[in-house]
Amino acid sequence: MRNGIHPALRPVVFRDRAAGFQLLTRSTVESQRTVEWEDGTTYPVVDVEISSASHPFYTGTSRVVDTAGRVERFQRRYGRTTADRH
Repeated sequence: MRNGIHPALRPVVFRDRAAGFQLLTRSTVESQRTVEWEDGTTYPVVDVEISSASHPFYTGTSRVVDTAGRVERFQRRYGRTTADRH
């Protein structure tokens, strides 16, 4: 690998608030928020919507994800206007 072109790899906590699951791993993702880990050390934290602890494929159960407003927001940004429709 060439020196100086790759982002820094550091410990980061990924947190799934819906399932109450946290995972400490190494990542290049940046975060301004921090959390204290089980060993007393403070690490950057990234909140995720779905992890292996809450994903239906891994849990075998279904979960409703709040999607209200997402389709409407997409239509406003990228959808056709009423004048474009025939």
